[in-house]
Amino acid sequence: MTQLQLLLAESLRSLRASLSTTFAATMTVLIAMFLLGVSIALGSWVVSWSNNVKKDVQVKAFFCTENTCAEAVSDQQVGAVQRWLEADPRIKEGGVTFVSKAEALEIMRERSPELVKDLTYNPLPDAFEIQPKRAEDVEAIAADLRRQTFAGVEKVDYGRATARRIIRVGQVISIIFFGVVVLLLAASGLLIANTIRLSIYARRREIEVMKLVGASNWFVRGPFMLEGLFTGFAGALLAVILLLLGKEIALPAILGRVDADSDVQALAFAWTALILLGLGLLLGAAGSGLTLRRFLRV
Repeated sequence: MTQLQLLLAESLRSLRASLSTTFAATMTVLIAMFLLGVSIALGSWVVSWSNNVKKDVQVKAFFCTENTCAEAVSDQQVGAVQRWLEADPRIKEGGVTFVSKAEALEIMRERSPELVKDLTYNPLPDAFEIQPKRAEDVEAIAADLRRQTFAGVEKVDYGRATARRIIRVGQVISIIFFGVVVLLLAASGLLIANTIRLSIYARRREIEVMKLVGASNWFVRGPFMLEGLFTGFAGALLAVILLLLGKEIALPAILGRVDADSDVQALAFAWTALILLGLGLLLGAAGSGLTLRRFLRV
């Protein structure tokens, strides 16, 4: 306990003695964590939007109609297709929906009444709408369903061009988001390490003297790592406060102009704040500890 108190006292003394470098390190962490927080919020929202768009990717199995079938589709034929679909692990639980020809006509009347107002009969087929767990599986599900050659199933469709475009866009968005986060983390670590290096370099004589009188590496490194922890936490905390102000003041005005589904959500602010505080502590301690290594070779 006495040794810990000594390390804390030495660290606080060091912070007071080098206020300019401490301020520079704190501002560096603040800027880096603020940019990272904005990237996490924006990136997670875009990924959520991409995943929400993927929900519209469906496989549709159309049964034949009176004009294309020798006889009407039976309940046994419909049941056989449904059982096969519900047993497929790639399909979401409850993701198999039967749409009768009467229901399809009502949907068409709501969406495009001008197309059905003069119809004297119902030309639409019965169909299954199939929602996969992963949008990337639609092509494989459609291909397997075609190979089954179920009696009564006339056509299997999944909007090939549109589905591939949606999946490709979602993959690109995810790659860009994770790439930006990794890049910001690397840049933050380098900026913090360089700033702390200036502070350590200014006190290199003090470190050399401590080593010459027999101080252990961890005794020398301790105050600097605590100093890194303090500056990292302070910078990350200020970044969280700025992000909170932006969330409460600027975000409502922005969202009022964006037409988005209620299912599209960014990562919860509490999780973003915890990530930033944890990274601030980690980068501050790691930056000072790793930078100090070269000065401990006395």
